[in-house]
Amino acid sequence: MSVTDLSALLARPFFFCGIGGSGMLPLACILRGRGAAIAGSDRSYDQGRSPEKFAWIADQGIRLYEQDGSGITSADQILVASAAIEDSVPEVRRAKELGCQRMSRAELLSALFNGADTRIAIGGTSGKSTVTGMTGWLLTQAGRDPTIMNGAVMKNFRSDDALFASARVGSGGAFVSEVDESDGSIALYRPGVAVLLNVTLDHKSMDELRVLFGDYLAASECAVVNADDAEALALADRARDAITYGIDAPDARIGVAGGSIRESATGIAATVLDRANGREAALTLQVPGRHNLSNALAALGAAMAVGVDFGASVDALGGFTGLARRFDIAGTSASGITMIDDFGHNPDKVRATLRTLRAHDGRVIAFFQPHGFGPIRQMGRELAQVFAEELNDEDRVILCDPAYFGGTVDRSIGGADLAQWIRDAGKDAEYFPLRETCGDRIAEIARGGDRIVVMGARDDTLSSFARALLDRLP
Repeated sequence: MSVTDLSALLARPFFFCGIGGSGMLPLACILRGRGAAIAGSDRSYDQGRSPEKFAWIADQGIRLYEQDGSGITSADQILVASAAIEDSVPEVRRAKELGCQRMSRAELLSALFNGADTRIAIGGTSGKSTVTGMTGWLLTQAGRDPTIMNGAVMKNFRSDDALFASARVGSGGAFVSEVDESDGSIALYRPGVAVLLNVTLDHKSMDELRVLFGDYLAASECAVVNADDAEALALADRARDAITYGIDAPDARIGVAGGSIRESATGIAATVLDRANGREAALTLQVPGRHNLSNALAALGAAMAVGVDFGASVDALGGFTGLARRFDIAGTSASGITMIDDFGHNPDKVRATLRTLRAHDGRVIAFFQPHGFGPIRQMGRELAQVFAEELNDEDRVILCDPAYFGGTVDRSIGGADLAQWIRDAGKDAEYFPLRETCGDRIAEIARGGDRIVVMGARDDTLSSFARALLDRLP
């Protein structure tokens, strides 16, 4: 899309169906920051969920409507809606009646991204949001004033005026965005720098993922590839130029000095290396776990690919404070029970979270709310294996039925099936259909020194559930 075409697009009014979603909201905020007129609706708004979020959205100058079609008033409006939105939704029906143009989130985001001078895409099945936040922070600290599109709230950019800072609108010509493989839309992007974190089972088969991620690297000018992930490394040859990174891979350009890793409950430190230039620097992160050390190496590679100094980037990473709902410590009770709010929902993410918890003493109580009925069918047995492998006998697993906010979906396989698969894999699991009952059970069994982790995606109310549960603990 040319600069002229992009300018013409931004002159049109937009209506977002599902504006409160983790992918829709930051995109709406970026468009609003560029002067576009934005309105939207959301089922959660109609149901009274997350009122503080929708109050903030309205404060940004975005007009909210009930999801009844009343916000679609002109053929000039562009309806932004995911492909999963049914034709029966009133906004979709009304847009068709008026002849409104419809764009998916990915179509609109890729048009903005591809029009930027410096384009850094963050891809992979796990870690995208964290690496997007880290990379955006590095470019901000380097004075590049980037636009950042994230699927999670970035704590470094959160303020009273930006409570839901999953986006940052910059004017420096750089655009950092996570890109999604789950719906195949990653093929729409033309990155200058394509970061590939990992290739693991999530929403698509491994064969499909290899094609998508391979084409993604081939479309880039430079790739940053995780050499510790065999599937990702096998695709590196598809790139015209590649920077490799890894904690364990001895030949990776960006790596870690042997024996230098020091972990704590709230952070991790290591000596990081730029082997191509014989440089090393001491890195101390405020976020825990080896997976976050790997994420930091990826962000270093992305920043170096666009000319940011290695040493300056390492220093800036020390100021990265993390993302909301990514191993987010909600607080500690009087008896020393720590509550952690986490986005873990696929096998890789859940494994990383549980492994970080198990690196330190104390019983783990893992609460899991599946993020949909379809994902249980797709990856439930792999999830069950992860819980069985990563938790000790004294640890507890408690889960409920998946998040469901309406619509047509096969609900024949649910939380009870996942609990049974966990038991079949060798770890006991307790299932209660309702989340509230799970909360009651956790409050009943929690004791001093426990770490309780609330895991799940696609449901903003999990954070309020974690905070309310913390208030009930001794």
